[in-house]
Amino acid sequence: MLEWKRVSSSDSQTPAQGQVSSTCPLDCEALFPSDAPTTTHSCSPKCPLHPSLTRSRFLAFFSPPADPDWASYKLGIFICLNCSGVHRNFPEISRVKSVRLDFWDDSIVEFMTRNGNLCSKAKYEAKVPAFYYIPQSEDCMVLKEQWIRAKYERQEFVASSLTWTFSGNREGLLWKRGRDNGQYLRRKFVLLTREGLLKYYTKEEGKAPKAVISIKDLNATFQTEKIGNPHGLQITYKRDGHTRNLFVYHENGKEIVDWFNAFRAARLHYLKTAFPELPESEQREAFKKRWFALDPQERRLFYYKNPLDAFEQGQVFIGNKEHGYEIHDDVPKGVRGNRWKAGITIVTPERRFVFACPNEKEQREWLESLRHVLALPMTPLNPYATAATGQR
Repeated sequence: MLEWKRVSSSDSQTPAQGQVSSTCPLDCEALFPSDAPTTTHSCSPKCPLHPSLTRSRFLAFFSPPADPDWASYKLGIFICLNCSGVHRNFPEISRVKSVRLDFWDDSIVEFMTRNGNLCSKAKYEAKVPAFYYIPQSEDCMVLKEQWIRAKYERQEFVASSLTWTFSGNREGLLWKRGRDNGQYLRRKFVLLTREGLLKYYTKEEGKAPKAVISIKDLNATFQTEKIGNPHGLQITYKRDGHTRNLFVYHENGKEIVDWFNAFRAARLHYLKTAFPELPESEQREAFKKRWFALDPQERRLFYYKNPLDAFEQGQVFIGNKEHGYEIHDDVPKGVRGNRWKAGITIVTPERRFVFACPNEKEQREWLESLRHVLALPMTPLNPYATAATGQR
């Protein structure tokens, strides 16, 4: 069973059924509840961790594990195993210890107790722009690395920072894969946010662009494995009824992540212009209880007002990651007003669909079914161009 709310943005199985809820944009970092029960690590001969260092004081970085076993004692925060590997790459800003296996002296324990993730978040994330993507645990390394560098090394989001005053336009060179020969060549890209356009040129000084892309139809996702580059970005847009893919990368991690967030900023500007009544930080549409049925073969999530209705009220097409579709086990920042706290967000190139489940068990079951569909390869029977959403 689920409850549902909808938001405007940026092998066949037996259909799963249940009830769901949906609403509004923009990713937020999930946190441990502040009233979580206090637990302490038992001290062992190899880990004399002071009992006052309690996990309930700390939060994990991207998508919090139930029991983080690592900490950055230079920043005073608990981190998960995935994040610990990223932090080890930057010893000048972060130093990592195992909570269970390393020795903790009293001075470090005292520093951890005085700080913690809540304090760190308040200081280093005071001014994160609404469009800036906060990576999750499953995201690629370049997103995580640049998020950590932006927060702690460059301190881009502290209260006094003016770094992310986005001008609206961006211009630069990216390596783009040729459509026919597969060769990567440098191409000039120009993003014009106010005009809602992305242009690219085959020649750096060329006057006529090779393509002019509407921000309304644009989506961008990191596809590092498929492209074969740790900074690989896939740009998709619609042209003549088909989906066109551009595969690009930049040698510099900061540069490609800045482009990615510039696309998100341009997309947000378009949405705020096209739908001025929708606030960026909160939603107003109420959750509505609906009955849902998932058809994996058709890649469609249907919803009904009642379980035995003859016709669906609407449907959500679920493509795959290569076309910009994502499934998240939380809800966007600013979504409020629902008594069910176990959330699911389906991200499509056109919008976000936000749902609430009555309990975590049903949330896990729905996530498993939805992610199974997300992982299935696309077929001619369910082309990306037929993706449809609706609500009545």
